[in-house]
Amino acid sequence: MGCDGGTIPKRHELVKGPRKVEKVDKVAELVARWFYCALSQEKLRRPIVACELGRLYNKDAIIEYLLDKSPDKTPMESASHIKSIKNVTELQLVDNPAWCGDKESIKGDKYDDLQAARFICPVVGLEMNGRHRFCFLRSCGCVFSERALKEIKAEVCHK
Repeated sequence: MGCDGGTIPKRHELVKGPRKVEKVDKVAELVARWFYCALSQEKLRRPIVACELGRLYNKDAIIEYLLDKSPDKTPMESASHIKSIKNVTELQLVDNPAWCGDKESIKGDKYDDLQAARFICPVVGLEMNGRHRFCFLRSCGCVFSERALKEIKAEVCHK
């Protein structure tokens, strides 16, 4: 039964300590940033645009956000800095030949490898999965890994 006089509770049984803070899974956070639209939370699909903060968006989600003039529109924190379509740059991404994501797992009966990236750096060949830093040129929208930009050391697009 307990507490019938036969047992003496200890302090750690009576006093509850502070709750442990739940840690965010780093891999899940990277997957969310590199595989899903920051505004609509849908999978990224072409055309993909990026803002000056480096967030990736579906272009149609940005257009819908900008066209929605209703007064009851709740301001989205992830896109509050975007005032017009000129604030985003359409990205020129290079497909990864080793990626077969949407082609094979249509029914959902196969394993989706979240570390395999859909896009790669055209110069070095690094996968764009969040483990390496990537940059884009605002003038043309070409996307390169930071390692490739250090090796090239040119401010002109290689295309």
